Amino acid sequence: MDDVIIIGGSFAGLAAALQLGRARRKVTVLDTGLPRNRFAGHSHGLLGHDHKPPLDILAEARQQLARYPTIRLVNARADSISGTIDDFSVLTGDGERLGARRLILSYGVADQMPDVPGFAESWGTSIVPCPYCDGFEVADQHWGLVWSGPPSHNYVRLYHDWTETLTVFADGHDISPDIRADLARRNIPVVDGRIAEIAHHRGHITTVNLESGRNAAVDILFAHPRNKPSASLHDSLGLATVNTPFGIALKVDERRETSTPGIYAAGDLANPAMASVTTAISQGATAGISAQQSMLV
Repeated sequence: MDDVIIIGGSFAGLAAALQLGRARRKVTVLDTGLPRNRFAGHSHGLLGHDHKPPLDILAEARQQLARYPTIRLVNARADSISGTIDDFSVLTGDGERLGARRLILSYGVADQMPDVPGFAESWGTSIVPCPYCDGFEVADQHWGLVWSGPPSHNYVRLYHDWTETLTVFADGHDISPDIRADLARRNIPVVDGRIAEIAHHRGHITTVNLESGRNAAVDILFAHPRNKPSASLHDSLGLATVNTPFGIALKVDERRETSTPGIYAAGDLANPAMASVTTAISQGATAGISAQQSMLV
């Protein structure tokens, strides 16, 4: 039996495994090799790894974990979980049944692309969600923002640190008169109407095309599509969740423990605030340490 099974081997999961491996705890990491940021050419803001391809960072992390004999990395999907604290059972997609005293869920979320031609093809290249991740590289260029609800008004203020040229695309949303007045005061134009297509060349936007026939050119487009957990294991376990503007997240305490004793969660799956590689690593390390300390006698 393992001390801990970690489901999801991206940044949060590997950070948890590192802490547990260094504590000489027996760990199995299950991963399907589909991290959320695999569409991004580079990862930014991670100390020591700034402007590196995210898949390269993960590959290096896996190589470093190889020096810890109690860590096992398995390319497999977790199909089901049963049991309780000190006696969890995980059935993999390969039919292997694994046991562990603790679980860490770090299988992340999947972004749900809108049914707009060109959107998915441009995602991670010229359509991005996070200015902290990509803003520096496109500073002082013409930014576009796809309005998605009340949080979008705050994004307008946030983006000012990177650019003074911003266009808002209402995309069918009803933007209230007071917010429109504030946008006008900031000299930010609002383009009404739904987006019909993202015209692009190899993922690089040329124009945002509207159903009305109007086209608008921007250099980079910020958008926040809804997301959903990459697996449904938390549902079968009955774990408590919290609602966010873009999907649900697992509810955890300051130790990253979920509503079920012995099950921890980290990364985008349990981060209702700002998703980033840095926060995922921090949360994963916390989850790993918390799981280890919970087994002390």
